[in-house]
Amino acid sequence: MLEKIIQDFISIALELTVLFIGISFLVSLLQGLIPYEKLNKYLSGKNTFIGVIAAVVFAFITPFCSCSTIPVVVNLLDKKVRFGIVMVFLFASPVLDPTIITLMATLLGVKVAIVYTLVTSILSIIIGLTLEKLGFETAVKKVKMTGFDEKEVKFSFRGAFKETMSLMKTVYPYLLIGAGIGSIIHEAVPTEWITTYLGDDKWWLVPVAAIIGIPLYIRISTMIPLSQILIAKGMAFPPVMALMIGSTGASLPEVVLLNSIFQKRLVSAFVVSVVIMASISGFLFYLI
Repeated sequence: MLEKIIQDFISIALELTVLFIGISFLVSLLQGLIPYEKLNKYLSGKNTFIGVIAAVVFAFITPFCSCSTIPVVVNLLDKKVRFGIVMVFLFASPVLDPTIITLMATLLGVKVAIVYTLVTSILSIIIGLTLEKLGFETAVKKVKMTGFDEKEVKFSFRGAFKETMSLMKTVYPYLLIGAGIGSIIHEAVPTEWITTYLGDDKWWLVPVAAIIGIPLYIRISTMIPLSQILIAKGMAFPPVMALMIGSTGASLPEVVLLNSIFQKRLVSAFVVSVVIMASISGFLFYLI
């Protein structure tokens, strides 16, 4: 069995490596064409529609994990960007990573990637504006961002290569972890067990998966190969998506960081919102 696990790991890891390097380089190269200054202007504008679209686009082109999103959120709040718009970015940024979405399209299908992108974007907008409507802006602590430097991105093959190598150091290990866990599940966990306990269309599996995902802190880069194996073994697709979004949208380290800039009621609302977002997304995949 160990030999088969190692063979599976090597096979998955090689496939992910080729895809990751190629996709990361292309995305990094294209980022040099994005007008960041104009996006910041739209984020600060009074037009709600333009603001939320700019927030989603900004989230899409800034591939941050849930924790590294926090300094950007503080910086936006310091610049007096509208609270609801900042919340849209907070929810969208960890789940809308162009590199990972492209990987998702390659490994899980274009339809899955499109639906995932649309659902998470729309729910991020709805939740962000709802929190603003409910008056949670008053739950933001006065925190001043220091030492934050917005980098200037230029169209450059050399710059794209450096950015790709930087991503390799931060994200790639999680892909390998996912490949390792996936290969173990593929060979060691009986298919019958997964199909029996996780393969049924039981509605409660979706919210349970969403809740379990948060303390696990599984980055989406880890979840892509892992979800591919779970689905192949017979796990129902909706709870897989709920687990993916729950683990990506929030994490224990992020919640700790949020406690430094938000009051407890807003932190609690954030966690509940991520669970709702992950659950709704999972239920919507029942319709596919």
